[in-house]
Amino acid sequence: MLVSSFFKLAGKNAALAATAFHLTAAVLQGRALDTAAIAQQRYGNDSAWYHDRIPFFDSSDDVLNKVYYYRWNIFRAHQRDLGDRGYISTEFLDDVSWQQQPYASLNDATGFHLGEGRWCRDRRFKEDYLDFMFARGGNDRHFSDYMAHASYQTYLVDGDQRSATSHIESMKNIYGSQWDDHLDATKGLYWIVPLDDATEYTIASIDASGGLDGFTGGAAFRPSINAYMFANFKAIAAIAQLAGQEQTVVDSYSARASNIKKRMQADLWNVTLGHFIDRFQVSNKYVQYYEPIRGRELVGMVPWLFDLPDDKADYASAWKHVFDTEELMGKFGLRTNEPTYEYYMRQYRYEGSRRECQWNGPSWPFQTTQTLLGLANLLDHYKETGSMTRANFHSLLSSYVDQHIDSATGEMKLQEDYDPDRGGAIVGLARSPHYFHSGFVDIVISGLAGIRPRSDDVLEVNPMMDESRLGWFRLEKVPYHGRNVAIQWDRDGRHFGQGAGLRVEDDDSKTVLKSSPRLQRITVPFARKAVAAIERPIAKSVQLQQNTKYPRGVTSTVNDDPSKVHDAIDGRVWFWNALPNGWESVKGVSAEQWYAIEFANDTETSRAELAFYQDGTDFAVPQSYRLQTSSGDGKWIDIANARQDQPLANGITNVVYRSTLAKLFRVLFKPSSSGKQVRIVEFKLF
Repeated sequence: MLVSSFFKLAGKNAALAATAFHLTAAVLQGRALDTAAIAQQRYGNDSAWYHDRIPFFDSSDDVLNKVYYYRWNIFRAHQRDLGDRGYISTEFLDDVSWQQQPYASLNDATGFHLGEGRWCRDRRFKEDYLDFMFARGGNDRHFSDYMAHASYQTYLVDGDQRSATSHIESMKNIYGSQWDDHLDATKGLYWIVPLDDATEYTIASIDASGGLDGFTGGAAFRPSINAYMFANFKAIAAIAQLAGQEQTVVDSYSARASNIKKRMQADLWNVTLGHFIDRFQVSNKYVQYYEPIRGRELVGMVPWLFDLPDDKADYASAWKHVFDTEELMGKFGLRTNEPTYEYYMRQYRYEGSRRECQWNGPSWPFQTTQTLLGLANLLDHYKETGSMTRANFHSLLSSYVDQHIDSATGEMKLQEDYDPDRGGAIVGLARSPHYFHSGFVDIVISGLAGIRPRSDDVLEVNPMMDESRLGWFRLEKVPYHGRNVAIQWDRDGRHFGQGAGLRVEDDDSKTVLKSSPRLQRITVPFARKAVAAIERPIAKSVQLQQNTKYPRGVTSTVNDDPSKVHDAIDGRVWFWNALPNGWESVKGVSAEQWYAIEFANDTETSRAELAFYQDGTDFAVPQSYRLQTSSGDGKWIDIANARQDQPLANGITNVVYRSTLAKLFRVLFKPSSSGKQVRIVEFKLF
């Protein structure tokens, strides 16, 4: 293939490889992207997982491109298979003590997960996740969230009315009833302890301790939780309308949203600071009930994420603080509060000698995401935008792009938070690499490329990019209302050779729906199609709890590490070396070894997926393998006539066989002749 030839010529020269790729795509397919080549380039042996699932993006900014594909890598790695409970998205790759057991779920990041996942063409991930959160007890209110809003936003992309309305009663119960325990009826506002807002060590919590601590305490009426509840109520009203519920229900939730908006603008808008800020809910010797906090925080921009503020110049003026380098804009990212705060960047909390999470200045991808999406809203449909332009959006996005790259190694490794003044990650703990409590794909698709999802049969595109900084881009295979669309920008027409300007295409028929010689809003009628049925193969081998009896992992190794044995059937697949994942064979042993899955009773399966890890130094795929079964009597029999892939490094090795009933299934393998270990990241049976 011509693409392969170009990449072989390019070798390890990234610039040449990029040039080769762009040229090859243009030669082979005109303006269309060679998605198979991109998937192979970005994901290697794991490309099959991505090719039919993700929208593809290419632009004149290759660093932006790399981060875009890295963020889909994060999305894939955080899909945890719960077996018959479906898939969820995790916040941390591995376990943390405060997660919901045994699933490893946390509800605070769900809004980001759904925002990214709504653009995945495999709808199973977001569907299973919503089922888990609303029908299987996943939303335990451990933290504040805007999950109802995020659910409705997925509907605006896929147009699936059945899915959108299926959890309306659960939403009404959680947000319309359960969260009333955080409602101060006298103020019409919600309060929360900053830690439970997933933002420990804020101005409110630090000042409520007299500056001594701030990990807990400091309950406050915050812009975040109130904006979240505003958005949830608006979404419930829209979903109730969609479900055909009584108008009184729709009106009730609309009224609740309107009341929060009114109270926030009256009480949480601080005229002196020109910003939305907290008011204390707690009273003690340091602070008093309903006093405003004494400084600006980035959380004050969250209301724009949900279009809460009125379209007025006073409110729009808050955005100037975001880009002021003496206020919320640091040299290496947005600050969570300003340097004038007495306890700015004071480090209170450590894990051993390593710095822990705080929100008294550090730059968090969490709130940077919210700010970028809020700014996109402001620029898209507010008349009063202050001094903000597309250049502001693009510069902030570029700063965020840089945070994804480890300054010491140059590798992609998103962490929890960063030093906005000196750069570099602050919390670089074992749990932190490739952290999924932020968004990026959604920023590129709905912000930079400008697809603005709607409930009607219209496709609207209004890119937020600065055309002086991005000469061209193409985004294709984007799911929208049951079809696929593509967006293309070419400033001077030279790159794609299709003429200068912006064009919107039906990606299924490869036809241009509308174009413009300039970067501007485009709207076009877009008849929806019924979404395809979701395929849900169930992995029978997944075990969520290490100490549960069946199914369980059994190995050829005596006194094996139980946690590693469990890792191979825990429903998690990733191939990064930052966090080892899976069971490992005995080092230096060239004889055959095995890993088996034991069920409580005879279980019928007909295929297997094996994920082998390879790093080029210590681990390699086996030189051979085969699947066997046993009834538990110690005798093993090869599965006959199995069609099996060659062992694949850092991807999925598939084995298909005639339906087989057995209590034990094992993979028997011979390590490579080099003596390198075999690591089985995951062994699934279907």
